[in-house]
Amino acid sequence: MPASPDSKGTLDVLTINRPDQLKALGHPLRLRVLEMLGEEAGQAFTNRELAGRIGIDPGHLHFHVRMLLKAGLIQLAAENGGRREKPYRAVAKHITVAPELLSANTTISDVHSVMLEEVQRGLAKYSQTGRFRVLTDAVRVDPERLSDLIDQALKQAQSEYDPELEPIVLTVFMHPPATRE
Repeated sequence: MPASPDSKGTLDVLTINRPDQLKALGHPLRLRVLEMLGEEAGQAFTNRELAGRIGIDPGHLHFHVRMLLKAGLIQLAAENGGRREKPYRAVAKHITVAPELLSANTTISDVHSVMLEEVQRGLAKYSQTGRFRVLTDAVRVDPERLSDLIDQALKQAQSEYDPELEPIVLTVFMHPPATRE
C-alpha cells in the first residue's frame, strides 16, 4: 500500500519497484541530489541551485536530474516563484526498494558496477596524491547498529557542508568476511 502524500504532495515513503528507478540510484551525483531534496522535504531547488550546493557544473548535473525525473524519483514543483528555471523537489521523504526487485541480479549488478567504477576512477586519479583513503577493518558489532553508526557519521558530515570546499565521495561497503577459495 503506497504511503499517502503530505500537504505539499510529498510521500512519506516511496517503494521503488521498477528496474529503471533502481538504476537511477546507481550514480553518486543522483544519490546526492536525492539526499539534498530529501533533507528539505517539500523544498524545491532548480538544477543550478542543486549544482551550486554540490559544487559541480549545472550542465553536467542536468543529465542526472533529468534521469531522476524520468524515473519518477523527483518531480517538478508546482510553484515556480517567478524563476526562469524549473524547480524540482523530492517525490518522497524516504525511499525503499521492493524486495522482489532486489532479487533481480542483473539490476543489482548494474548498480554495483556503477559504484565500483566510481571507486576505481577515484583510486586511479587520486591514489598517488594521498587524497584517496581506504579503511578496511573487521569489527564485531551488530549489523543494524553499525548501519546506524554509519548513518550518524554521514549526517554529521553533511551537517558540516561548506559550498567553498571540493566535494568528497564517501563509499561504504559492509559485509561479512568473504573467505578466499
